Amino acid sequence: MNDWTALRSNRQRPLRVALLPCAGRGARSGADRPKQYVALGARSVVHWALLPFAQLLDLGELDGLAVVLSAGDTEFEEAVPASVRARVQVLPLGGATRAASVLAGLQGLTAQGLGEDDWVLVHDAARCLVQPADLRALIDACETDPVGGLLAHPVADTLKRSDAQERVHVTVPRENLWAAQTPQMFRLGPLRQALERATAAGAPVTDEASALEWVGALPRLVPGPADNFKLTYPEDFERAGQVLRQRARAGMSDS
Repeated sequence: MNDWTALRSNRQRPLRVALLPCAGRGARSGADRPKQYVALGARSVVHWALLPFAQLLDLGELDGLAVVLSAGDTEFEEAVPASVRARVQVLPLGGATRAASVLAGLQGLTAQGLGEDDWVLVHDAARCLVQPADLRALIDACETDPVGGLLAHPVADTLKRSDAQERVHVTVPRENLWAAQTPQMFRLGPLRQALERATAAGAPVTDEASALEWVGALPRLVPGPADNFKLTYPEDFERAGQVLRQRARAGMSDS
């Protein structure tokens, strides 16, 4: 367990801790296991997702790295090598939904003494293409912001809303529309309280920003890259593999 008080004294700033909910099943992926544990080249999806955070942790730009697993999870240990696991705090608190897992993780960090004003960067374990530069851009944009924010990508496609028969009902103007990504960076106390209030009220919470929006906050949008997509469908794995192979050829692979 981290000594958050000592860390904060050494840093002389609010701490930054990454939290990856890793308890989902990923039913739409078509995989025979939770999608975060599917092999993608030489590494699992979650291993790829953890690497840029571990790099910033080693450099002192991040102060903690935690994952929320389902109770009894045995696949994380097999999917992530010991050299990376040694830098990751495991919280076996996973819930039935992503929001429940994130909330349980935040409550666990609170119980350990992480401060209400410390920053938490919540990241999807199935977004395995995020890079250290993306994390730094988010931190730089949010660390002095009163609310915090999220990586997001401006929508370029024409959007259609369908009717019940899956025919076009209306074209949705794409001006000022963004596709939300992760990480999403907010202060621990306000995010935990927003999730507690929103989930207690039965409000639809699909990401951390939506919980803060529900209580009236206005998260900041930080431009993120188009390849920071979430692996959801079978074809996404091949697409992600192509990106990783291109990066390897360009000498951009993570160590």
